[in-house]
Amino acid sequence: MAHQHDEEFRLHGGEFDELNRKYDRRRFLTKTSLGLGALALGGLWAGSSMLANSTKKSGTQSIEEDILAALPHFAPKAKRVVYLFMSGGPSQFETFDYKPKLYKMLGQDLPDSVRGSQRLTGMSASQSRFPIAPSLYKFNAHGQSNTMISELLPHTAKVVDELCIIKSMYTEHINHDPAITFFQTGHQLPGRPSIGSWVSYGLGSDNQNLPSFIVLVTKNGGGQPLYARLWGNGFLPTKHQGVQFRNGKDPVLYLNNPENYDGADRREMLNYLNKLNGLQADYYGDPEVDAKLAQYEMAFRMQTSIPEVMDMSDEPDEVFELYGKDSREAGTFAANCLMARKLLEKDVKFVQLYHQDWDHHAALPNGIQTQCQKVDQGCAALITDLKRRGLLEDTLVIWGGEFGRTVYSQGKLSPENYGRDHHPRAFSMWMAGAGVKAGISYGETDDFSYNIVKDPVHVHDFQATLMHLLGIDHERFTFKTQGRRYRLTDLSGKVVKDILA
Repeated sequence: MAHQHDEEFRLHGGEFDELNRKYDRRRFLTKTSLGLGALALGGLWAGSSMLANSTKKSGTQSIEEDILAALPHFAPKAKRVVYLFMSGGPSQFETFDYKPKLYKMLGQDLPDSVRGSQRLTGMSASQSRFPIAPSLYKFNAHGQSNTMISELLPHTAKVVDELCIIKSMYTEHINHDPAITFFQTGHQLPGRPSIGSWVSYGLGSDNQNLPSFIVLVTKNGGGQPLYARLWGNGFLPTKHQGVQFRNGKDPVLYLNNPENYDGADRREMLNYLNKLNGLQADYYGDPEVDAKLAQYEMAFRMQTSIPEVMDMSDEPDEVFELYGKDSREAGTFAANCLMARKLLEKDVKFVQLYHQDWDHHAALPNGIQTQCQKVDQGCAALITDLKRRGLLEDTLVIWGGEFGRTVYSQGKLSPENYGRDHHPRAFSMWMAGAGVKAGISYGETDDFSYNIVKDPVHVHDFQATLMHLLGIDHERFTFKTQGRRYRLTDLSGKVVKDILA
């Protein structure tokens, strides 16, 4: 069959020659009348990703290849990551940051000395009063660590001794899009690579039949929109962008063969496409051509691997009971947690789950109760399942949103109903698993969870720590584009050593 294909390619060689001749006009213009313009563009592109990989040093490797060859910089604690992102900004008051003194201050104005000159959103800046709103829900001590956890998270409470709860997170960004973009890419403006793309680029894949970076989004999420650029590759090669798995007939768009089109036809098409793209790669020297070829080949292999990993029929009833009844319904958060475990078992390097609708400006007690019910059992089950399978010791699990919520009510306050505005200067998230101290709380906020009083952790610190657990020095791991070197943590960030096991 391969000989037959080669013979057909030889017979159709004239077609490829004709395609090559069509480049003549472009070649002529580039080398004559536009020659100076091409030289000028070459100067502008000197630092671009296109040329960065092809510009050689005096030796045989490029600088980028030397950077990758040095990875990991030291022995990693984590081999894989699963990041449970709660989009919208969960309230720390109803989850992990217990503030009992607030119950005696219901309805009182937040002191000006506490609020200070901190920036407010346009939604609450015009308020004449800032009435304090204690959580409607109770907290109780759980585990050997006696950690206070909200009654809204009974399943999470059962695994609290596996968690490292960071109560002193902060960011500069008060609106959703820049805040979530900052968390996911290290910069508030779109265009930078996401965390998963950096990890894929630096560490590669341990499973050649699946992408190294996979994204799962809870269906019918509501709330603030999510954009594919949040798991995009930015200026890194395109093969490192996150691949979204969807619920339904086609988990990955355009992966399945068209009707009446079998695998042999697909293989034949790819063989010809590879040869055609080879001509383009030889002519232009653009590494993105090779990246596209790699994606085509990955897609071909995924046609076999995806149905296998998406098949839940081999999971026993006990597993569905662990993750909860929603885990039987594809696309729910619980089902995505179970899917994440299957992907991690297949050595997918970075799995990102997004769950929306945590943006509770009004009717927060009901809204956050609903969201906690959707995610609580799945999160706890994922930790339990990973641990009993021996995967938690080298898998890093992360839970959190883009910022927290205000202690004061946005708009009208009543004991049974209140809302909270965005608050970036103090909020909570947790980590568990590989290399992280278990059963601890790190950092402290004031009595109003409005300011941090001990051990602040900036978003870049969190990112630096994540990379450290993967064996990467965040300051040494860079990529050159547009004339300068970029990294995930931009120009700051330090490893939070006190939370490392």
